[in-house]
Order: sequence, then C-alpha cells, then structure tokens
Amino acid sequence: MAVAGQAAELVEAEQAVSIEVIDLRTISPLDEAAIAASVNKTGRAVVVHEAARTAGIGAEIIAVINERCLYALLKPVERVTCPDTPFPVPSVEDIILPTPKRVAQALRRVLAP
Repeated sequence: MAVAGQAAELVEAEQAVSIEVIDLRTISPLDEAAIAASVNKTGRAVVVHEAARTAGIGAEIIAVINERCLYALLKPVERVTCPDTPFPVPSVEDIILPTPKRVAQALRRVLAP
C-alpha cells in the first residue's frame, strides 16, 4: 500500500475519522475536478510527493486548491515532500522520502481543531 494510504489508515484508527486518499495517476492532465471535489467536501488537504519541495508537483496541486477551493479550507494545506537537497544514496532514502509517519503527522495537524 502507498505511503499516504498507510498514514490514512493509521490516523483513521487513532481518531475515528474517515480520510480520503486521491492517488493521481497522471499529472498531465491533472485531475483538478477530483482534487476540488475532495477539498470542498473535507475542507482539508495534505499533498504528498517524493520530489523536492520547491517547484514540485505539490506546489501546482496547492495552486489548484487555492484557485478552486480557498474558502472551503478549514486549515492551511500541508505538504509532505523530500527536502530541497540532492537525492542521497539508497541507504538514507528513508530519512528524506515521505513516510507514513511524516504523512500521519501532517494529517493530525490538519485534523486538529
């Protein structure tokens, strides 16, 4: 199961909430309608991707959310990405790649009152 799905299951069990996970299969075309429908329904968003934070696809997804759903947001959008550093050797991938733990921490922040 994908990192976001694992994190969603963990937080759902902890907080008795239902979390939607959208697995975007393509980024061009970007399924803006699915993104907007989810954010308008839930009022929250956590964007997860393995690329560097700056200029990554997450920034484009957040732009779509801001353009189409800004007033529906109950919390600022969270982003879980790799840091803006050169990609390391495989032995330290777990330190910088999004993990279920890091995604779960972001989910908890957007779900907090």
